[in-house]
Amino acid sequence: MRKLYFLLPQTAGLSGGGLSAELNTCALARQICSAQVVTYRQKEAKHLFLPDILPNSSPQTSIFVIGWGFDVPKIIPKLKGQNVIYHAHSANYGFKIPPEIPIVTVSRNTMGYWGEQAANGLIYYLPNQIGDEFCNLNQPRDLDILVQTRKSSQYLLQQLIPALQSRYRVEIIDSYVPDLAALFNRSKIYLYDSAEYWAVSGVTEGFGLPPLEALACGCQVFSSLNHGLSDYLDPGFNCQKIAGYSLEYDLQRIEQAISQPRKFPESLLAQYRSEHLVAKLKVILTEIDHFFDWRATASKLSKEQFQARIKIKSLDNRRIFALKLARIIRKLPQKLNRN
Repeated sequence: MRKLYFLLPQTAGLSGGGLSAELNTCALARQICSAQVVTYRQKEAKHLFLPDILPNSSPQTSIFVIGWGFDVPKIIPKLKGQNVIYHAHSANYGFKIPPEIPIVTVSRNTMGYWGEQAANGLIYYLPNQIGDEFCNLNQPRDLDILVQTRKSSQYLLQQLIPALQSRYRVEIIDSYVPDLAALFNRSKIYLYDSAEYWAVSGVTEGFGLPPLEALACGCQVFSSLNHGLSDYLDPGFNCQKIAGYSLEYDLQRIEQAISQPRKFPESLLAQYRSEHLVAKLKVILTEIDHFFDWRATASKLSKEQFQARIKIKSLDNRRIFALKLARIIRKLPQKLNRN
């Protein structure tokens, strides 16, 4: 199997779900084949640097994995002639992915987006990983409510939290936490409301790992359901929908959740653990590696042979317009006869 190069702008000074997801996926891939992190914006002592390795890279031996959303349109031209995978997190960036680049999505929401936008490309689904440290320690919980300010809505921070602080012990996080699993295990309820943040940003919640990590630690979750969160959140069964109609109704449901905590089946978590993901990733990488083998063979055909065997019309705006026009023309006699 070809070697994988996971491209990141840098690792020093970066934080957040996108960085950790790429690093975790690279670690999973190392259990299957050779894989390394490569930076392209900032040179770092611990990692390879794209301008240094690209001149000697061969599509026969390597695959480049791109995933940093805003940089994707700039990176693809630099990797011309190479094998490329797009590791898709958020959606709605507005760029197109050519059909020769397979797409591996982290959520079904993102998979559905690319199923429409890249109708002729190969698309796969590999959810993000829950670390083994995120587990229920079954210990006493001294915090009633936990909330992180990052990505939180104005409603959550300016209305709901102040109303809760007069009744409960509320822990508000506004900086990096080195042991988030321990904090989840101390908390009875975790509040997460990112719909407003992503609506303003114009892109989507790619996966939304914190609510799933909180669930894994036995913490009850009140969350928004936007985008990737809808993959695993099931209101009434493993969570509650936050911002439900009114402030007073939210307060009532939170009070009930604290006094009568619910448990949910841990079987939900199995598909996000490393053992399952490595097996899934192995299937995906094997198929993609085979595709690149096939494409290398197909590229040796004459232009006429190539066009005859594999050419699929793109579902671009021009073709959609032509299809709509053809449908109107086809239905026109029926409308005229009715009149």
